[in-house]
Amino acid sequence: MSDPPTTRAASVPEEFRVSQPITYAAAGVDVEAGDRAVELMRSSVARTHATIESSGMRVLGGIGAFAGLVDVSVLRDYTRPVLATSTDGVGTKVAVAQAMDRHDTIGVDLVAMVVDDIVVCGARPVFMTDYIACGRVVPERIAQIVAGIAAACEQAGCALVGGETAEHPGLMGPSEYDLAGAAVGVVEADALLGPHRVRPGDVVVALASSGLHANGYSLVRRIVAEAGWTYDRQVAEFGCTLGEELLTPTRVYAADVVDLAGHLGDGLHAIAHVTGGGLAANLARVLPQGVLARVDRSTWTPPPVFELVRRLGRVPMADLERTVNLGVGMVAVLDPGSVDGALARLRERGIDSWVLGELVDPAMSPASAAHPGDVVQGAKGVQGGAVELTGAYAG
Repeated sequence: MSDPPTTRAASVPEEFRVSQPITYAAAGVDVEAGDRAVELMRSSVARTHATIESSGMRVLGGIGAFAGLVDVSVLRDYTRPVLATSTDGVGTKVAVAQAMDRHDTIGVDLVAMVVDDIVVCGARPVFMTDYIACGRVVPERIAQIVAGIAAACEQAGCALVGGETAEHPGLMGPSEYDLAGAAVGVVEADALLGPHRVRPGDVVVALASSGLHANGYSLVRRIVAEAGWTYDRQVAEFGCTLGEELLTPTRVYAADVVDLAGHLGDGLHAIAHVTGGGLAANLARVLPQGVLARVDRSTWTPPPVFELVRRLGRVPMADLERTVNLGVGMVAVLDPGSVDGALARLRERGIDSWVLGELVDPAMSPASAAHPGDVVQGAKGVQGGAVELTGAYAG
């Protein structure tokens, strides 16, 4: 057995030493507050573990371990299991939550932004982890955030198996925090959704958003500040305050898309999650080259929050379309014969949906030449198909 390493204390002249002892707590990190936060979130996290048991998977251990463990022996029954993963945050929407001192919905946004990306390829989310960085740990606030994360995980059908709360005094203000999360899902290789399934003649169906979701808040916050509005301002069109409307949580589509895929089978070809970049850019990402989706704006009326943002900030409509979802949170590309069944199924699950348009050969789209500015092709590094927005919004 080797001898333990020896160390030599650094020499610090007396005149450079601080006058009073400095503890970790004095530096701004409250370890005991972190422990209290863990205890407050324990029950909400534990409830998510049962969500994956119906699939034959099981969370091992409990909260507080160095790593989350999931028994995935059931994957042996898959022919060719493919793991899907995604990571995201909620952007500057956290600034609105902090200004309103309301923290029970921002965790829902986090889960939605992550798991709704995973289901785009047809995967079922299995488990998620989160990361919360804050200037000061307030146990009750952290517990509210995690309760929202856990509730959304239950809705999505995935387990919250771990996380980290980091206190960053001096880097962030006492009331500031930021969120990030990551999730893993699984899908059979032959059930993968995407451009390889899409073809001309397919129909594009919209799934309504719940509002702004978690995109475009840098624009919205700038507009609100420039206009001199406050978050507690009552807005007649909303039936609530501006802040309450802006904190409407992102819709979690994951379980609905998993259900739709199981119900339609090969009739569901692709899914696009409408996040930053807007409807056209995100739909273009799941289309193959040489295919054009013609989307008719007249098929829906954007909810009041989008019109308020446009009018208050005098935002050009083209810019707004490239920034926010305008009322369409997710898009499904379907075989024409599956459209009626999809609309009925989504209606049963409480999601407003409608036909947006169809996929055509670009050479057969005379409107493309007439309105080249309304065509989007290539987005976020994906050189896929193209999307053409036609007509004017209803209402």
